Amino acid sequence: MSLLGSVSYFILGTQEEIHALHKLFHGHLNPEKSILLLGKVVGGIDYYVVGIALLIFGYGIYELIISDIDPRLQDLSQERRNILSITSLEGLKQKLTNVIIVALIVTAFKLMISFQVQSISELPQFCGCVLMLAFSAWLVGKNHKEA
Repeated sequence: MSLLGSVSYFILGTQEEIHALHKLFHGHLNPEKSILLLGKVVGGIDYYVVGIALLIFGYGIYELIISDIDPRLQDLSQERRNILSITSLEGLKQKLTNVIIVALIVTAFKLMISFQVQSISELPQFCGCVLMLAFSAWLVGKNHKEA
């Protein structure tokens, strides 16, 4: 089911990207709508990231549970069998957490593209959101280097 969900998210992402390209190539682009078009492109990327998370989940569960009992993989070396290098449920959770954080960053970026600052009090809030996104991206990168 995870694979089917992943494929459906890839299809949705591809539809978003094709829709954005269709609008771009048919001249439906003006300064006001360009931000919405960029939101569509980022939205398509968000679908791809969620699809990747579903693939990691499905294949990670396969590597943890099924691959050890699959007779076709008994003769292969451990390095060749374990593509994602997942040896425990904690490793799977860590990889999924990283992908989910990236998906949340992309979603927040999509929402912040179309956000218009209306008052001076909204400007520090907007800047705080940008700083939190940068900090979370830094934490994911730092966590990746340590792993």
